[in-house]
Amino acid sequence: MDKKNVTFTGGARIAKANATFPFARLTANKNRLDLNASIIGSLSFMSSDIISIEPYQGPKIGSGGLQIIHNVEAYHEQVIFWTLENPTHLIEQIRATGFLDYKDEVPSKQKKEILARQKSGGNPVKKPVLRAALVAWNVLFLMDIIPQFLGMPTGLPFMSGMLLALSLFFSLALFSLISSDFRRLVLKEGRTLEDIKRFAIFILIITGSMMIALLGFLLAG
Repeated sequence: MDKKNVTFTGGARIAKANATFPFARLTANKNRLDLNASIIGSLSFMSSDIISIEPYQGPKIGSGGLQIIHNVEAYHEQVIFWTLENPTHLIEQIRATGFLDYKDEVPSKQKKEILARQKSGGNPVKKPVLRAALVAWNVLFLMDIIPQFLGMPTGLPFMSGMLLALSLFFSLALFSLISSDFRRLVLKEGRTLEDIKRFAIFILIITGSMMIALLGFLLAG
């Protein structure tokens, strides 16, 4: 008897970008296979997009997984899902959904969604948003480094730029989680909260913790 859905949690490698465990999720049913590695890529496939799914052994001991060999031009060629389980067993579970042997037409609504996601590429975040966030992060950090290097007083406590950078990314993560209007601004068309949820929560926790520690340091100084 076929399984309707299977879901696995692990890591992922898309091209040269890597997401460690547990920031990737692989799901499959008879109509589609989705690899959600958040900010490094959220990929969707129909059975006709898959050439094969094969066990993959990474260069390090224990770095095993599945390699998804596909024909979607908008995606990077190398797509790997890292898993702590037996890769062959995962492939058997995916096959049990009927996905690998599915010959029928995917329902039109799902097919339209998958094709739209493929057309937009793997990364769910709009490129201008990513560039602007990275530029702002670097500029804010340089606010601390350059004046110190040149001996130029700024009138601001040292590490104020770092605090502002952390606050920026904390705010981006928070609004991505709570505001659908904000998500429409930063995400590509057809992308949803599920594409970035785990990564946003991770950023929220890390930046929040660092802000608290940094504020304590500044107040103590």
